[in-house]
Amino acid sequence: MKAVAYLQPGGIDREDALLDLELPLPQPGPGDLRVRVAAVSVNPVDTKIRKSRVPQPDQPEVLGWDAVGTVDAVGAQVQGFTVGDRVFYAGAIDRPGTNAEYHLVDARIVGRAPARLSDAEAAALPLTAITAWELLFDRLGVPAGGGDGAALLVIGGAGGVGSVLIQLARQLTRLTVIVTASRPETQAWCRELGAHHVIDHAQPLAPQLAAIDWPQVPLVASLTQSDEHWSAIVEAAMPQGRIALIDDPVRPLDVMSLKRKSLSLHWELMFTRSLYQTSDMAAQGKLLDAVAAMVEDGRLRTTVTQTLRPINADMVRRAHALIESGRARGKVTIEGWG
Repeated sequence: MKAVAYLQPGGIDREDALLDLELPLPQPGPGDLRVRVAAVSVNPVDTKIRKSRVPQPDQPEVLGWDAVGTVDAVGAQVQGFTVGDRVFYAGAIDRPGTNAEYHLVDARIVGRAPARLSDAEAAALPLTAITAWELLFDRLGVPAGGGDGAALLVIGGAGGVGSVLIQLARQLTRLTVIVTASRPETQAWCRELGAHHVIDHAQPLAPQLAAIDWPQVPLVASLTQSDEHWSAIVEAAMPQGRIALIDDPVRPLDVMSLKRKSLSLHWELMFTRSLYQTSDMAAQGKLLDAVAAMVEDGRLRTTVTQTLRPINADMVRRAHALIESGRARGKVTIEGWG
């Protein structure tokens, strides 16, 4: 089968940063689905792993986690899926990735792809939707339908996770949604997705929050460059508030600064359930089915802003470069094998 992989970690500017390879067809385990991949998306985690993870000997590293495709084979213990089902999912970080014609995935973390979206449109959603959902409801503890009189501040609202988080918060809670974005096009994007207020994280946050009558907020979701914004986040957080992070700060965070306000810090990594085979691992499949239902009802839109074709090393390399530029808006997807 065709696949896009690498043999040595490193920068995206290297000629061998990503390669077109032929790999053996994988055979599903008892709990697996084998999916014929139709479209994928690229996330920041792809670029981080490409730069740091050393492949096992004689095992090229296949990246990619978001995927949409058709079930091609079903493991002996799988229930609820049959060959021919159209599915979407975000995979597991400790298994080969989705940048391959055929991919194995644990059936518990798979949902049925929304029919009203194309493959490229649907591929934009799984990883970011799971991350945003878990962050909002599991980490920050917002009850579904709750949030009256409270506000959520999202640092970096125009990226993949922020683009879904804005929509989930507007559709499923009563929170006032305040997001940060620094460019006119990203600010417009956040408003289009439903943010109540958009402020500029390149400017001091305190006066901007005071100007919209939210000098302090009970909930903060920091999605990017948390170390750079840390002091402003702590200042903006209401006493006894909650802060949730998803990124990898370059500099250590001063957690002692949280003590005076009794602030709590929560990490979100959507791969935790599959990585540790937690007892609630199947919640991710159910979550994706709920996301698909919201799409079908017109309550949630795809966040794809650019689609490349076909899936090959050149196109994946282009997508990685765009993510690393820091100027991506929404999601980049790649469709078809040419």
